[in-house]
Amino acid sequence: MRTIQFREALREAMSEEMRRDPRVFLMGEEVAEYNGAYKVSQGMLDEFGPERVIDTPIAELGFAGIGVGAAANGLLPIIEFMTFNFSLVAIDQVINSAAKIYSMSGGQYSCPIVFRGPTGNAGMLSSQHSQNFENWYANTPGLKVVVPSTPYDAKGLLKSAIRDADPVIFMESELMYGDKGEVPEEEYLIPIGKANVVREGESVTIVSFGKMMKVALAAADELAKEGIKAEVIDLRSVRPIDYDTLVESVKKTNRMVVVEEAWPLASISSELAYIVQRRAFDYLDAPVLRITNMDVPLPYAPTLIDAALPNVERTVKAVKEVLYVNR
Repeated sequence: MRTIQFREALREAMSEEMRRDPRVFLMGEEVAEYNGAYKVSQGMLDEFGPERVIDTPIAELGFAGIGVGAAANGLLPIIEFMTFNFSLVAIDQVINSAAKIYSMSGGQYSCPIVFRGPTGNAGMLSSQHSQNFENWYANTPGLKVVVPSTPYDAKGLLKSAIRDADPVIFMESELMYGDKGEVPEEEYLIPIGKANVVREGESVTIVSFGKMMKVALAAADELAKEGIKAEVIDLRSVRPIDYDTLVESVKKTNRMVVVEEAWPLASISSELAYIVQRRAFDYLDAPVLRITNMDVPLPYAPTLIDAALPNVERTVKAVKEVLYVNR
């Protein structure tokens, strides 16, 4: 199977869907003439023209609103935010318009729109450019929220998102655009809302999504050296969440650790901990533990960034704690 970059997988997904359906178009800052801030849309302007690959001013509220209106009138917009930190400027259109059109119109209007772009930290960009709002958007009925971790998942999930009748928040990572992975040349779709058991194990369940899957898998590798077999699950989407896969895993391993790049209060990991104790309490042999960002705005200094973010060391320590190792 061929190997391509994360950004190439996203580009293929958008281009294939634009060839398949003339209603699909891409709009955002620098997506056209500049070939995308992260080169995700490279070459798309040449193929599809300025009516379907559209550069916008720095006005997220404005072009998000144009996208919502276009979706309500039968088109299939892909709205790119240069970063989801900037989506806060457009959050009224996302939360009060896109997410609510279907219910407030009594099903007369749908809003098939994709809002996509990078989320979370991308190195030394400081507090205003390093935030995770997956849990904010996942808390909103009417939205679906997808956070892929590999080029394979990125392509299959983005194609599904573009075809979905509901608004989808599609959150990527600047630090993953250059990642390479195997992606089939033939068409495939990945259903939204189905988690992926990336590695099977029996000692503990480690759950994550997005780029924190790298931490989860690296921690599993370290634990394996000590004979601890971790089952690693990639949520893929955080609304809807595939609770059944998590519960079935915990029934087997009896322990769970969640790794998430977000602040701890009201996070996705908080929800997972509640659901697992609610649905699998009798199977738990230890409390569910969470590894999250420290509860501070992300600093600029690289040493402080390393101290604030989830890492392999903290994850391994948490696993050993739920296993009662070295106590």
